[in-house]
Amino acid sequence: MAMTRRDLLAASAAFAAAPGFVSRAFAAPLPREADIVVIGAGAAGIAAARRIRAAGRKVIVVEADSRLGGRCWTDVSSFDVPFDRGARWLHNPETNPMIRLARGAGLEISAAPLGQRIRVGQRYARAGETEEFLAALVRANRAIDEATRGGKPDVACASVLPKDLGDWAGTAEFVLGAGGIGKDLREVSAIDKSRAQDRNAAIGCRQGAGALVAKLGEGVPTALSTPASQISWNNREVAVETPAGRIAARAAIVTVSSNVLAAGNIKFTPELPKRQLEAAAKLSLGSYDRIALQLPGNPFGLGRDEAVIEQSKSTRTALLSANVGGSALCLIDIGGSFGRDLTSQGEKAMVAFAIEWLKGLFGSDIAAIVKRSSVTRWNASPLTLGAMSVAAPGGEPSRKILTEPLGNLFLAGEATHETLWGTVDGAWESGERAAEAALRKIGALNDAIAAPERGTQRRRSRGAFN
Repeated sequence: MAMTRRDLLAASAAFAAAPGFVSRAFAAPLPREADIVVIGAGAAGIAAARRIRAAGRKVIVVEADSRLGGRCWTDVSSFDVPFDRGARWLHNPETNPMIRLARGAGLEISAAPLGQRIRVGQRYARAGETEEFLAALVRANRAIDEATRGGKPDVACASVLPKDLGDWAGTAEFVLGAGGIGKDLREVSAIDKSRAQDRNAAIGCRQGAGALVAKLGEGVPTALSTPASQISWNNREVAVETPAGRIAARAAIVTVSSNVLAAGNIKFTPELPKRQLEAAAKLSLGSYDRIALQLPGNPFGLGRDEAVIEQSKSTRTALLSANVGGSALCLIDIGGSFGRDLTSQGEKAMVAFAIEWLKGLFGSDIAAIVKRSSVTRWNASPLTLGAMSVAAPGGEPSRKILTEPLGNLFLAGEATHETLWGTVDGAWESGERAAEAALRKIGALNDAIAAPERGTQRRRSRGAFN
């Protein structure tokens, strides 16, 4: 029995040279002044910069990496089709401005395919077994929701799961935790999980989610390969130090990941308050990575973009996305503590796991037919240090704390969104919000310029994946 996208949706949420620019407005050397400087050219940074430009103010984005996109990165060189090494999906098509903008930019946008299946050993789940799994998933979600009602103290999601999920306990934990948000449920705040908005209506871009974000960044004044090493801030102005020189501005928006912020990789003068640093630490990034295999001939007989999971006794498992875009590219996603341990062993170990895991599912040794392979290792990337933010038990208030202005300094990124954390949508919206807050702080918000379209009402999440 095939599952629907509402029942199961894959989450997917990915280094330095001389300064470069992607801009219609500037050329080298680096501008020395701006109204607002943005740190980071991922979805949040690009959204912020676009909003600032729409208000008619001068903005410059500095990005440590040599490309746009941050954790949205489409690799067009490893395979014959675009390979999203980071986030793959957008969500909420009725309210997400990125989808309208992408279509306006000529990108091909479409709903994610509906077909997903479950393997039980080396066969597909029967209709009754699929229903049992879906019922277990509903019960697990309901238990997490109920644990947050009535002012109860926050707890780990794993601690409130029903004890009688039987053979589907491990699969449910994988889908809701490691395979959905990059952390095992024992590390996840029940309140944070329960508050997450609906991410089930997945929307894909044929050119890749990373290509989409980079396209929307065209025309934004951006200095690539230009890391911010120090930010001096107060209630009147900011100064950003980079290898290419110092930028003076009236405000700054910092969009680096919560792990980078907590690690102190950027020096702040004065130091960030303990309140913000502790909040960032409580929103540490989960581990979510991807093993890509080019498998000619469709050895498993799967459909285009078909997803497969397995009945597993633990979270030592994966998610298969087969025949991406109708190609021979297959993606095996791993997450949580198992994924973190595996990626730390390197690419060879990751590919070996994927081949062995697929053999266990389908009974075929595909090692000899793998034409090409590639892996992601986001935990090892010094510019991100992980995949997506997940609140630890008791850490859910940290998201709101990170949105609090610090003089003329503002934080943005998916970790700052209280309900769309871990998504490209949330990162984009957080950038727009931070830009409006910064513009208002410097007295530059023109109410005659309409704010970007945003949905004000979205359904609560009941899905499995972001």
